Amino acid sequence: MKTGIVLTVFFGLFSLSCSQNISSKSQRTLLPAKVERATKAWENIPIIDAHIHTYFDGNKTQEGLLEEWKKAGVVGGVAHVGRDGSGYVDLKAQHVVHCAGMGEEVNALELEAGLVAKKYGCIKIYLGYIHQYAYSEAYEPAYILAQKYQVPVVFHTGDTYSTTAELKYADPLTIDEVAVKHPQVTFVIAHCGNPWIESAAEVAYKNPNVYLDGSALLIGDLSRMAPEDIEAYVIRPLRWVYGYTEGSKKLMFGTDWPLTSVKPYLEAFKKAIPQEAWKDVFYNNAVRIFKIPGLNPLP
Repeated sequence: MKTGIVLTVFFGLFSLSCSQNISSKSQRTLLPAKVERATKAWENIPIIDAHIHTYFDGNKTQEGLLEEWKKAGVVGGVAHVGRDGSGYVDLKAQHVVHCAGMGEEVNALELEAGLVAKKYGCIKIYLGYIHQYAYSEAYEPAYILAQKYQVPVVFHTGDTYSTTAELKYADPLTIDEVAVKHPQVTFVIAHCGNPWIESAAEVAYKNPNVYLDGSALLIGDLSRMAPEDIEAYVIRPLRWVYGYTEGSKKLMFGTDWPLTSVKPYLEAFKKAIPQEAWKDVFYNNAVRIFKIPGLNPLP
């Protein structure tokens, strides 16, 4: 990690200065100040929340979301519209891309109109909630339009927030077949397939057109949860996914707000990822994959 490199350099130089009898107070305090500035630079990387829902009500409001984003340094995001079209709130001024939600059938004319008008910049398929596999013929019109307009398709995978959902449809392994059939389409596995994170990581590792978001491995306010639970259910799984996929280009930060509070989840997520990968995982990958208007990748 770059912070580790900086500290190594600091201690090496400090030892050298001692051997040369350099005792000036200003010389001894210069390097720690540089270390502190370097750490703050990492902390100030802009953040993209690549998975939110804009179902605003009396308790969860647009103002509340934007306030949470401000505290966490979030500068944009990806909002998932319900499979019936509900929950759409135009937040383009806040650098938010909206995913059109699909139900059991794809209304190709309506979806294409939304893509042409730039109302939508991605497509969301609710596996599990809808009792169809990712490779169902019913979704083929969505994949064809995704390729035509070069927008990503996001799949809900893993655990669901509904007892009427059927988990066999939400297994991330089923996305492999779709990725092979549609190599020109970009696919995103939401929630890292949790609890089937190994399957999700393998599908992303094997297929160059498949990526992951690490949203909502725990839901709620993590600042109120036991540290050992956060370590077990968020940090260690994300660290494993990052390591298995061999690099920083496959994984994106996301929360699933309002189910998960932004800043505490961000703080836990950062503990799982080496600092040299933060620019990609917390910003660049989402900007690149979702082509978020008004935002450019960091160098």
